[in-house]
Amino acid sequence: MLDVEIGAIAHGGHCVARHEGRVVFVRHALPGERVHAVVTEDGGGSFCRADAVTVLREAPGRVEPACPWAGPGGCGGCDFQHADHDTQRDLKAAVVAEQLAHIAGIEREIVCEALPGGPLGWRTRMRMAVTDDGRPGLRAHRSHEVLPVGDCPIAVPEALAPVLERDWTPTAEIEVVRDGDGETHAAELLEGERRLEVGSGTAHEHAAGRDWELPAPTFWQVHPGAADAVVGAAMAGVGDLGPGDTVWDLYGGAGLIAAALAERVGAGGLVVNVESDPDATGAAARNLDDLPACRVVRGRVEKVLESLVRVGASEATGDRVSRAPDVIVADPPRKGLGRPLAARIGALGARRIVHVACDPAALARDVAALAETGYRLDDLRVFDAFPMTHHVECVATLVRIGVDGTPRDGSGAEPDHPDRS
Repeated sequence: MLDVEIGAIAHGGHCVARHEGRVVFVRHALPGERVHAVVTEDGGGSFCRADAVTVLREAPGRVEPACPWAGPGGCGGCDFQHADHDTQRDLKAAVVAEQLAHIAGIEREIVCEALPGGPLGWRTRMRMAVTDDGRPGLRAHRSHEVLPVGDCPIAVPEALAPVLERDWTPTAEIEVVRDGDGETHAAELLEGERRLEVGSGTAHEHAAGRDWELPAPTFWQVHPGAADAVVGAAMAGVGDLGPGDTVWDLYGGAGLIAAALAERVGAGGLVVNVESDPDATGAAARNLDDLPACRVVRGRVEKVLESLVRVGASEATGDRVSRAPDVIVADPPRKGLGRPLAARIGALGARRIVHVACDPAALARDVAALAETGYRLDDLRVFDAFPMTHHVECVATLVRIGVDGTPRDGSGAEPDHPDRS
């Protein structure tokens, strides 16, 4: 048992404490508290991990968890059940700000914006595990242990009812989706096979003023309000994008942002939606069929980008004159673009890059890499799209700086000090 003073929040849902010269990453604590903590992992190096089991001095913002399965030794799905919603958002904002400062050298005040609906009853997609006796459950933090649960307070109401009322194959995983029409789809995943057990398998979603139909496992924003929030922020980020312009929507998924971009550029413009997942590209082709500006290209961004750069958009998309992108939108997986791909994207010279990210550290690394190619972080929206967890959804806008130090998109805005955003 460790008696420790809790310091700042850290990326990953824990706070930093110190004990006898070592760093202790403590879950279920808040900055400014004093706690008794039990070590949960210790590899013998410069740090260990621990759970706060007794709070000796509480910080403002501490509350009783809404979930009976949360807390030390419990479900690992939530990080902040012990904090009120305002405190959760403050903690997340602090993490984003720290990552930008530490990794990208950008000092910026961050606000984490709430989405409609509050911190409970929002999760429409989740992965469950199955116990050895066939009961569905959730895993403990950083563990393979499966905890049978009676429900999940952050799940959309009724999402889990058809899953919890039946037995499943022991040791399998369950992929659960509650779509915009209120239908639950659940598939059992075992030894590389996916077997649909509940629902039709076709999800219907409603966002950005359109109706969407896609295979249930295809990527879609988890929070019901996140899709509209991300699209709104992305469309603000593209600035003066207008009729006839060209946009490359990288990692475009089922075409959510591409649809809004196509409305902006009109029939004479071009939106190239690049995605590697065949289910997503199939859905994008169907859902964007009424938008003449849209072209869907299936393939890994790294490989497709080379083709677009080498032969132009006309060959890759079939029937358009080759045009360099005026704007690039990128929504990469959690690991981010990475330095090599960010360098290649930056070299294309688009006047704006809109970067959608769910990991603050990856975003900061990409912002730093794009800065080396001549881009400055202009705007950053941070959304609390995953309440009760440490995750956020970010939409960053970067503008290309000309040789005179002013943005090349015609805004005329003066750049900040070089070491600031």
